[in-house]
Amino acid sequence: MESTQWCEEITEMVCSESDLQDGQMKEVEVGCQKILVVRNKGEFTAVGGLCTHYGAPLIKGTLLGDRVRCPFHGACFNTKTGDIEEFPGLDSLPVYKVKVEDGKVYVTANKQKLNKRVKKMCGRVLAVSYTVVLIGGGPASLQCAETLRQNDYGGRIIMVTKDEQLPLDKTKLSKAMNIEIDKILLRQSDFLQQYGIEVWTKKEVMSVDTDAKTVTFKDGTIQHYDQLLISSGGRARPLQCPGAELQNVKLLQNYNDATEIHKMSAGNRAIIIGTSFIGMEVAAYLSDKAANVTIIGNSKFPYQASLGPDIGKMTMQMLEEKNVKFYMNNGVNEIRGQNGKVKEVVLKHGEVLPADIVIVGIGVIPNSDFLKKTLVEIDSRNAVVVDKFMRTNITDVFAAGDVVSFPLPLVGHKRVNIGHWQLAQAHGRIAGLSMLKQQAAINTVPYFWTMLLGKSIRYTGYGEGYNEIVFKGSTEERKFLAFYIKGEEVVAAASLNFDPAVSKLAEMLMMGKRISKAQAQSDDLSWLQLP
Repeated sequence: MESTQWCEEITEMVCSESDLQDGQMKEVEVGCQKILVVRNKGEFTAVGGLCTHYGAPLIKGTLLGDRVRCPFHGACFNTKTGDIEEFPGLDSLPVYKVKVEDGKVYVTANKQKLNKRVKKMCGRVLAVSYTVVLIGGGPASLQCAETLRQNDYGGRIIMVTKDEQLPLDKTKLSKAMNIEIDKILLRQSDFLQQYGIEVWTKKEVMSVDTDAKTVTFKDGTIQHYDQLLISSGGRARPLQCPGAELQNVKLLQNYNDATEIHKMSAGNRAIIIGTSFIGMEVAAYLSDKAANVTIIGNSKFPYQASLGPDIGKMTMQMLEEKNVKFYMNNGVNEIRGQNGKVKEVVLKHGEVLPADIVIVGIGVIPNSDFLKKTLVEIDSRNAVVVDKFMRTNITDVFAAGDVVSFPLPLVGHKRVNIGHWQLAQAHGRIAGLSMLKQQAAINTVPYFWTMLLGKSIRYTGYGEGYNEIVFKGSTEERKFLAFYIKGEEVVAAASLNFDPAVSKLAEMLMMGKRISKAQAQSDDLSWLQLP
């Protein structure tokens, strides 16, 4: 490679102009930095080559126009500006200067290594007396706060959470239960202080008065707001049976729960009730740490309703290979204890299982109880009802994340309640823009992932009500792409070891492209344009 250096920059010839056609990308290295070079409509651009979420190589992702989508978890970046356009992740990509001369493409990078770029944000302007209160310490609240600061809102921002910690990546709590807190904080405290984002921890909301525009806390204090975001998430559904109140019956809701479950399970007998994504991830994590792990599920296979019996059976076999035992089509009648602690679990079919700890993962309830005395519209499942701008029926009250029921464009704007990390961030961004009267309607495609024993299943779309699954590859080989069919149309897809198929399908669904059952059934997948 030819290279020239000056000041703190380094310029290298990275490829010939003819090496890339329109719609193609190439990963190059300049000064030890991985950079993605893209050609679109004859123009060359260069951005950081690693996703800002978990560092996945974007070269393995999907490029459509001026947008690249990460192959792992679906984050999208503009290849001209580097800006993040779809989540997860908070930061954008660094952008590099590109020059084409005599048929050669040159990229200039700063010698200082940069993998991420924080979007330009303002700080608190003391002369502005306006106050936005964000209830909840999750990704929806944080994204809303950063969106406000990115759009020159200088008023006060107060994020309140009943957790003891600053906002953190809770998706990791079921996958790495002994992880250090600093490794999963979404933002460090000095970052939040720099941009004037107040975070009140250990602060539980008791009620809201939407007429007086006040929030009352459990400690008796009251805070006025001008605009309010309800992003209080969901709480783990408690077990309803005798003995559920015993000391060693645990729910996984926060960082402290994760560390306690890790410590209490080590070398002991762990029983997990529920084959939810969290329950299965916890079982996988504990499989080589607990003395033994047992899962109790009420269906024939895990994930039967969401991912289907074939994928469920495969995940069951994966965990059985690690000596995890399953009691399926079953349930819990009673938990028996001794000295206030779990001793054994009695199943509906009569089995009695010795246990030292019981972990419950049987679903989530939206946290909206504190709104019961307000006129904020709540649906039959406890979710806060919002429109496409994340507005509730009450002026200046917005809602986002796991607590909401929102209109999903993918299904004709039918209201849905979906607990995905990526969606919570998308909601938070739309809510922030709506607070600033920059109305942008929610337009995103659900995308989530689960990790079991180092294998990641990816999923996109909205598969509720599907009536058929078409497989490419096979669950037996543990390499597959599954299309979920409703009528004559693909409504969702899941994959294992089939990247970047799910990201490609997410982009197609995002663009409103109809994917037919016939396309899914065909042996010819050229329409997917996979590498």
